[in-house]
Amino acid sequence: MASVDSSGSSVSGRLRSGDMLHVGLAVVLLLGAWSVGGLEVSTGKVSSIEAMNGSTVLLPCTYSSCIGIKNLYFNWKYNDNGTFLKLCEAEIPTEKVEPKVHVFHDRVEFVGSSKTNNISILLWNITFEDEGEYTCFARNPKEKNRNHSAIFTLIVVDQMKEVDNTLTVLIVSVLGGVIGLVIIIMVIKAVVLHFLGKGNEKTWCVNGKWPALVEHFVKSEDPKTHYTTISHPHTDSGRLHCSCPVAVCRHFT
Repeated sequence: MASVDSSGSSVSGRLRSGDMLHVGLAVVLLLGAWSVGGLEVSTGKVSSIEAMNGSTVLLPCTYSSCIGIKNLYFNWKYNDNGTFLKLCEAEIPTEKVEPKVHVFHDRVEFVGSSKTNNISILLWNITFEDEGEYTCFARNPKEKNRNHSAIFTLIVVDQMKEVDNTLTVLIVSVLGGVIGLVIIIMVIKAVVLHFLGKGNEKTWCVNGKWPALVEHFVKSEDPKTHYTTISHPHTDSGRLHCSCPVAVCRHFT
């Protein structure tokens, strides 16, 4: 009997262990699904910007949620040396419904839209005192008040930095010079070949007639091109095409 009880106790222990494992897996899966579909806010791929003193700056922010929103609350705050100053806040009842935004700063303007999940703001006529971190915060009651925030950093400068284009200009100049040199070489080559051709014609064909010297050469006519080829009978070099009329060339055959 004792051995039976021991075996039964061991089996029940294994069953409880299996149940705990299943419960643990279920909790992990639920948490994974919750994190994937949870509320997220973003200030874009670039989380900072440099802007000139006196200009107007867009502070971007968007939200997303796979399970949707209901009475989504959001606000913008400015970190003033550890003190967070609220710039604006609003509540979006449902998707595609525009919120009634409460603005607490005279140079802040809400430019977002719930149709595009956009809760961005404009900051007009910025000063050096506006430099710092701006936090975009959102909370979704539909996700048991899940909240998320993103920080956007504003850097105010007196003048924008000049971009050094020396390397770009140098590369473009070198490429332009090489291309121009190639074109010049091609033009010179074409001109030289043209005058060489003219010189050959004047050497072998004078006033449309063959010189007497050509009588010592072997001449053959190509019926397709209507050119006569002349060559010396004792050498393979010196072969060329003559532009004399074929009838004149035949006279010396």
